[in-house]
Amino acid sequence: MRSPPPRRPRSPVGAAFLLTALLVGGVWAQEVIDQFAFGGSLDLYGIVPRDLARLENVLTAPFLHGDFAHLVANTGPLAVLALMGALRGMGRFLAANAVIIVLGGGLVWLLGRGESLHLGASLLVFGYLAYLLGVGWWERTPGAILAALLALFLYGGALWGVLPTDPLVSWEAHLFGFVAGLVAAAWLHERPRRASG
Repeated sequence: MRSPPPRRPRSPVGAAFLLTALLVGGVWAQEVIDQFAFGGSLDLYGIVPRDLARLENVLTAPFLHGDFAHLVANTGPLAVLALMGALRGMGRFLAANAVIIVLGGGLVWLLGRGESLHLGASLLVFGYLAYLLGVGWWERTPGAILAALLALFLYGGALWGVLPTDPLVSWEAHLFGFVAGLVAAAWLHERPRRASG
């Protein structure tokens, strides 16, 4: 009796593309369902600062969008930066997502403007951007530095979004997503040790 052929390990590049496709496809599917089946009422699961009854919305807010225009604006940077982050290592990228969502969203809940609703993948976008920049700084490998420079070149102009310039935009989600991305990079990636001679 023949033993089955050994399974080839899944390509990390393929896994990164799959995760990115699932993330982007998921937020689009959610918005289609929200708009056409719920009339946009799922937006109520966004973050309302200091509302204890809705604290768990920290976990749902990054996947919700006010409308399709909001989603379209976030889709490109979300896809590109998520893919770049996933290519740095799937396990660490998933852990970084948890830090960005929980810490970043938690800070929005704690410190955001009162009587406001915060939602959208920009928390993730700014978190991923900071994560890639932070990995470049702490890891200091050629690949990490190249990824950081590419992310900065593509989306560095968005960093102005952490400032309170538009009352209709959640600059808090941008700022605290960025902070959480830096925390994730510092926690999950360490600077290589120099060999002593």
